[in-house]
Amino acid sequence: MANWGICWPTVWTEFITRHWPRTTPKFTLSDAGNLVTYRSTSRILFPGELTVTTSNRRTFIKTSAAASALASVPMFAHAQQNNQTLKVGLIGCGGRGTGAAEQALLADRDVKLWAVGDAFQDQIDTCLQSLRGRQAVAPKLDVPRERQFVGFDAYTQVINSGVDVVLLCTSPHFRPMHLEAAVRANKHVFCEKPFAVDAPGVRRVAALADVARQRRLSVVAGFCWRYYDPMRETVRRIHDGAIGDIQTLHTNYLTGALWDKPRQPGWSDMEWQMRNWPYFTWLSGDYNVEQHCHSLDKMMWVMRNTPPLRAYGVGGRQTRTDARFGHIFDHMAVVYEFANNVRCYAFCRQQAGTHGEVTDQIIGTRGRANLLGVSQAGRDWPPYSISGATNWRLSAAQVRAATGMYHQEHNELFASIRNSTPINDIEWGAKSTMLAILGRMTCYTGQMLTWDQAWNSTEDLSPRDGYRWDRAPEIPTVSRPGVTRFA
Repeated sequence: MANWGICWPTVWTEFITRHWPRTTPKFTLSDAGNLVTYRSTSRILFPGELTVTTSNRRTFIKTSAAASALASVPMFAHAQQNNQTLKVGLIGCGGRGTGAAEQALLADRDVKLWAVGDAFQDQIDTCLQSLRGRQAVAPKLDVPRERQFVGFDAYTQVINSGVDVVLLCTSPHFRPMHLEAAVRANKHVFCEKPFAVDAPGVRRVAALADVARQRRLSVVAGFCWRYYDPMRETVRRIHDGAIGDIQTLHTNYLTGALWDKPRQPGWSDMEWQMRNWPYFTWLSGDYNVEQHCHSLDKMMWVMRNTPPLRAYGVGGRQTRTDARFGHIFDHMAVVYEFANNVRCYAFCRQQAGTHGEVTDQIIGTRGRANLLGVSQAGRDWPPYSISGATNWRLSAAQVRAATGMYHQEHNELFASIRNSTPINDIEWGAKSTMLAILGRMTCYTGQMLTWDQAWNSTEDLSPRDGYRWDRAPEIPTVSRPGVTRFA
């Protein structure tokens, strides 16, 4: 959508810019979170959804059968000639899609935006107008009207338009079907977070990991903190034992109110829901899945992508109660229990007029690490720092010298295509998505649930009548812990 509300990674970067010195020593780090190895010496950069399909996920073949069928297709050769122009297709032309398109066009010397798709023409118009106004990328736009696709099947038209790379930036519900279609068509992919909104969607995505690997396709996830050098270095030190054995993880994602779009004359129920997608669980997964997944992904990363054994949580809907806000919660608190009595305490909130904070602390037997921190009266938790048996922190100058994470993820995607060294983020991206979905399940039901229960859940949030402008999914009643049943 055009307005994504507060984007805390961007807010944090802007805070660093305003309050820390503007020196720019070069800063090189090794990757702590992905298989790719790279060296970054760039100065930090600053970054400046909605497609639906005619197919109902319920009509797709079983995930395992789909993966088998895809894998049986002959491998596609992906080595790209250094002088070949890479054509990019954008699916989902809201604010995040527009930003991703700009970052993709800046990531490679010979790339062009070739096709775009969205459910709404006005989204496409706004996106292209914005990109045309950006001097660095305007010459790389080659999107005539005949390659601007609108409607339920826009994603298939973009994928089949001759593109090499696809940017998946719609609301999260559509991610599994879009990713499967892109992999089936042998496209490299930037896949925004989260990967799905329910367990069947996660399983469908996870089944594509081996297929993409066999076809040497790059699939880069929009969990952008894994592509930020300061965060990578901090996590690397944690993994190397700087704080000893991990005992406790604590992450906060506390924000204010989010945007909503007043209903306009002529909008059907389906259009109203899709234009206000954050407030409907079938489209967003609820805000802890759509937004708090950033923080939960960091926790999963710190835990070496090993999922918890179980979780329980509390949550509800106190201030955002008007019907225009759909049926999602506005606060959740979840405890994830990992092996060896390790616990992660994860709090998130979207309520106007409340304290805002996005922080992560990891407590170990020999010290404490701050991923994101705060500096307030009596609360001195500097970001990218470790205290205890080992004392270390990145200087403000080192943080400022790092390339912005939104740009870095695209830089590495396009470098992997040029160098025929594929990146495959599907497996861990699916786990991080499932971690967020597990949290929602525990808060909605009020039950303690195991990872295996959640992973094997049969709850499918797809519209029962498919994707039709004249028929929208019925809006569920607000979940009631102890009453709402786990499926």
